[in-house]
Amino acid sequence: MAGEWQNGKEKLPARERILALVDPGSFREIGEEIKSRIGGFGTEEDCWRPSGVITGYGTVEGRPVVVYSQDASVMAGTLGKKQGEKIVRAFRMAMENRCPLIGIHDSGGARIQEGVDALAGYGEIFYYQTLASGYIPQISVIAGNCAGGAAYSPGLTDFVFMVKPIGNMYVTGPRVVETVLHQKVAAQEFGGAKMHGRRSGVAQFSCEDEQDCYRQVRKLLSIIPHFYGDNARGKECPAVHEKKAGEEIEKILPSRKSSVYQMRQVISCLVDQGDFLETGKEFAPSILTGFGKMEGACVGIVANQPYSMGGVLDVDSSVKAARFIRYCDCFDLPVITLVDVPGFMPGQSQEERGIIRHGAKLLYAYAESTVPKITVILRRAYGGAYIAMGSRHLGADFVYAWPGAEIAVMGEEAAVEILCGKKLKKMREEDRREQFLKLSGQYRTEVMNTRAALEQGYVDGILRPSQTRERICGDLRMLRGKMRGDRVRKKHGNIPL
Repeated sequence: MAGEWQNGKEKLPARERILALVDPGSFREIGEEIKSRIGGFGTEEDCWRPSGVITGYGTVEGRPVVVYSQDASVMAGTLGKKQGEKIVRAFRMAMENRCPLIGIHDSGGARIQEGVDALAGYGEIFYYQTLASGYIPQISVIAGNCAGGAAYSPGLTDFVFMVKPIGNMYVTGPRVVETVLHQKVAAQEFGGAKMHGRRSGVAQFSCEDEQDCYRQVRKLLSIIPHFYGDNARGKECPAVHEKKAGEEIEKILPSRKSSVYQMRQVISCLVDQGDFLETGKEFAPSILTGFGKMEGACVGIVANQPYSMGGVLDVDSSVKAARFIRYCDCFDLPVITLVDVPGFMPGQSQEERGIIRHGAKLLYAYAESTVPKITVILRRAYGGAYIAMGSRHLGADFVYAWPGAEIAVMGEEAAVEILCGKKLKKMREEDRREQFLKLSGQYRTEVMNTRAALEQGYVDGILRPSQTRERICGDLRMLRGKMRGDRVRKKHGNIPL
């Protein structure tokens, strides 16, 4: 009956979802016979029914995982006391056995009939999620409604996958909004994959259907560590790819400084087999984050994207990168930073949204992280954004630049306006333009280069694009034993949330 109900909604049944995720024949259910009592306010029946969630363990590519899948055919998947207990047990099992936990969400929120017991169930889940954070990866799949308290659980996990046609997530659902605020909203527009993937940034992955979603989850699990301290390494990348990638990377940067290019092409030339798993692809597109492998070992990559707003840092891109860096630091993943940034986004809107506070998160994340950090400045690094993008001053182990890279407080036009503006205003218009161009060229030649940074040791050397992968791989081998102890004795810092 559950399968018919789910398929009628073009969704897989709860158990079939787990089977689509894990290796064939590997799933073992825990607590199959646990039931909840149905009754109470507004309910005529008084009986015992399944708890509304399936929990157990299996493997993904031979490695253990713990999974739970909410069953929307049982009281819309709402969470009561027994369902909460089963999910908490799943978290404890995952922590005790050091393996990832995947939750497949399809729930109408707290079971109203159970009152405070339902709320207590959510509270205990949140508590164990916080304990597990940074120890094991937590992954959420939104494959139906995820409303009310149910939405905060995915918000605490590391990665959120949303199935476009059927996934919705909101703290207050459309019916509540209409009742309280008298506003009619469509579920998909209000809390669908498009909204959370592009605008809120809650979802890191948007999937075309459920099968696509479980394929993407499996791919992520094949790359990232499965627990803190998991240092498993894969096979080294064949040299043939390295040679071909070295030839391709030389052609990517355009000859004109003002022209854009696709940073994903650079990343593809650096990682094994060109395989880059991007996170948050649609959100804050001026910065790229994601995972790849270098000589078989997983690394995190943060890169400005010149193709979007010139690669500028704004509120959203700062937060996106900061959270990703903190994830990498949790699981001892090296961070490779590729820099081509004109600065932080100016303007009243950004100031009102808190660019100071949110930009500080990026500074904090880089400075706090103790993993190996390697930075390459491809073309430009201006002002505070130069500092924020993994600079030596925030603890980068190695910093390199490509030929012709520019490091400066600001671009030449803005600098000349500030430094020479009064002088230029006194000139005749025809002379003013000629002098402005002359001073801009002089500033670019004398100031906008890597000479001072090299002399002061802020940049370790100039690399040809084709040398970049080889140098990074060599540095990563050397940094494998980097000490990561506490630098200052304290409880913890106060990140500018």
